[in-house]
Amino acid sequence: MCDRVKLAMIARKEAEKPYNGKLDNCVPNIQDIVAGFPKWSVEEANGLWCAAFVYHCVILAGFKIPVRPKESSCSLAGCGAWEEWVQADNRIEYHRGKDNAFQPAAGDIVLFDRVFNNMEHDHIGIVLENYDDYMITAEGNVENVSRILQRKKNNHIRAYIRIPDDFSY
Repeated sequence: MCDRVKLAMIARKEAEKPYNGKLDNCVPNIQDIVAGFPKWSVEEANGLWCAAFVYHCVILAGFKIPVRPKESSCSLAGCGAWEEWVQADNRIEYHRGKDNAFQPAAGDIVLFDRVFNNMEHDHIGIVLENYDDYMITAEGNVENVSRILQRKKNNHIRAYIRIPDDFSY
């Protein structure tokens, strides 16, 4: 059985390992994350693996989702591909970040705009805990390391994705 609570627990555990891309005096250990994307190497993924981290956690939680859903223009190693896929599949909830009626919960996926550069879809993570003004998230590739972070609920949140429990593509 796959569910969002399990996803949040796995995401926390995976982020706390921590994973890292190429860093000074540190060998990359993102091989397990990159392995889900057969056309991608650790070197190519270096500094670009936040969405691959989310996919890795989703698969570990037991969700059956292909690396590249037919609704996406690229693999789920790209943040924008998550949005394309979800918006084309009405079984999955998609809530804009400005939707104040929606309350994110553990195991929801959060898409960000303009967190690290001035681009849409530039980051993605998994909600672990939700509070009034902020949330705790598990994220990959924050300064090329996986982390547990406190994120303000602000204009950087593009959208939330809620994959239903027991979802199968």
